[in-house]
Amino acid sequence: MRRVVPAAIVVIACALTASTASARVLRVGIYKGMKGQFGSIQAAVDAAKPGDWILVGPGDYKEQGVKGASEPAGVLIRTARLHLRGMNRNRVIVDGTKRGAAPCSSRASDQVVARKGRNGIVVFKAGGVYIENLTACNFLTSRNGEEGNQIWWNGGDGSGKIGMGSWWGNYITATSTFSRGVNPPYADYGIFVSNSRGAGLVDHSYASNMGDSAYYIGACPDCNAVLTHAHAQNSSLGYSGTNSGGHLIIENSEFDHNKAGPTTNSQNNDDAPSPQNGACPGHQPGPLGNGICEIWRDNRIHDNNNPNVPGNGVGGVAGDIPVGTGLVLGGGQNVEVLHNRIFNNNSWGVVVSDFPDQEQPPPIARCEGGDYLVRPPAANQLCYYHAFGNVVSGNAFANNGSFKNPTDGDIVLYAQTLTPGNCFTGNTDPKGLSSEPAAIQSPPYDTCGAANGSTSAAATAQLACALKLGSCPPGTTYPKPSRTFKLAMPPRQATMPNPCAGVPRNPWCPTAVKRRRAH
Repeated sequence: MRRVVPAAIVVIACALTASTASARVLRVGIYKGMKGQFGSIQAAVDAAKPGDWILVGPGDYKEQGVKGASEPAGVLIRTARLHLRGMNRNRVIVDGTKRGAAPCSSRASDQVVARKGRNGIVVFKAGGVYIENLTACNFLTSRNGEEGNQIWWNGGDGSGKIGMGSWWGNYITATSTFSRGVNPPYADYGIFVSNSRGAGLVDHSYASNMGDSAYYIGACPDCNAVLTHAHAQNSSLGYSGTNSGGHLIIENSEFDHNKAGPTTNSQNNDDAPSPQNGACPGHQPGPLGNGICEIWRDNRIHDNNNPNVPGNGVGGVAGDIPVGTGLVLGGGQNVEVLHNRIFNNNSWGVVVSDFPDQEQPPPIARCEGGDYLVRPPAANQLCYYHAFGNVVSGNAFANNGSFKNPTDGDIVLYAQTLTPGNCFTGNTDPKGLSSEPAAIQSPPYDTCGAANGSTSAAATAQLACALKLGSCPPGTTYPKPSRTFKLAMPPRQATMPNPCAGVPRNPWCPTAVKRRRAH
C-alpha cells in the first residue's frame, strides 16, 4: 500500500529546492584536502545570509558561540533559512568538551560546566533552518540542571508562545559520554524542538545518554511535525512531548534501553499552553478518519528497563516515571497508538493515565485543559489532567511486566469516566493480553467514542507509587541505579549517502547533484 507522505516533508522539500538558486556556499574546515573560508562553524554562521549553505569538513569543533548572547550555545543560529550540513555525520563533531580534549571525552577534567549550563547547536527563533549530517556531544547542564541541550530548534522556550516556523533535521546524532550518575551536570536533551508551528521533520537520527529525554517535541498545540527513523537509547525518557499535539506523527522509530520509553503528557509548566491534545484542528478527519492527528505508528518500543541513566530520580516527569515503562500517555488526549511492537518492558507496555500535576507553575501556565483541585496561590496547588479520547489499536505486545508488581503487564488504564473514553482494540500478545482492568478489549473499552473509565484500587495504588505520589504496595520492586556508571559513544551511524546532494556548485561539490524530492 502506498503511504501518504506527511505534508511537513513535502513543504520542506519544496522549500529546499526553491532556495538554492541564489544561495552562497560557506565552507568550514578542510574537505578532501581543500580548505574552506572559515575555521569555525560560528564564524560561518555569523557571515551567512538567509538561504545560504554552510558545509563543514570533518573535525572536532569546540565551538564557543556568540559572546554575550542570551543563549549559551556552542553554535547559535539566528538567521533564517540556513542549511548547516556536515560532510560526514560521524566525523563532523560539535563538541562541548574543553579545547585540547579528545572528541567527546568522558574524562571529568575535560568537561565544561558553565555557571548557567551550555547548549550545543541552537536555532533561536529562525525559521527554515536545516541541520544535517553531523554529531553534537557533551553539552552539559549547570550544577543546578539548567540548559544541556545538544541540538535545539528553540522558538521561545518558556514564553508560552509560538515563535518559529519550519525546521529540518536529517542524519543527526546527539549524545554524551559524561554524567555524575543521576545528579547534574549531565546532558539533558538530545534533539529538541519547542514553540514551533512547523512544518518540521527529523529523519534518520540517533540520540542517547540524556538526563531528561533523547527527543523532545513540545510546547506546540499544533506541531505540524514528523519524527521518523529515530533511535533513542540510554536516556531517562526515549521521548517527551509535553503539551504537544495537533498534527504530529512519530513513526518507524525505535526506543530501547531507556529508563522509560516515549512519554507524551500534559503539564502546568513553562511548556505552556497545556494540555497535550492530538485532536485534529478545525475538526478535520485526520489521516485515519477519526479526528486524531497525533499518531504513534510502526515503532519498536522495547527493553526500557535501564536504571543507569543520567537524571534518574531527579524530579519532574523524567524522574518520576518508573523504570521498565514502554509508552506513557499522561493526562494526554486524543492520541492514536497504532501497529507498534511493544515488548520486554518490565513494568508496563502502555500506560494511559490521568495526571495530577503538583508542580509550582510559572505565571504563563494556568492549568489550561485541566482542572484545579487545589487553586493558586496555595503552595500545594494541583492541576488535574484527564486522559481521554486515546486509541490503542493493533499493537503487538510480548513479555511485558516481568517485575511482577501489581498491575504490571501489557496495558494499564487509570482514568475518570468521561466521553469519549479511551479505547483498546485489536492488540495481541502471544501469551494473552494482560491488562488492568482485565479484559480491556471488552465492553466498555472496545468501542471508541463511548464513555468509560477505570480507577481500580490496584491501578490507583501502583501508579501513585510509580509517580511518587503515594506509598508503594508491599512487595513492590524497581531496580535502583548504581552509584556510578559509565556512558559510551554510540556505534557509528549511517551518514548521508551524498553530502553534496542539493548543494549549489562549489569547490567541495563541483558537480551539482539534485536532491531527491520526497514522494
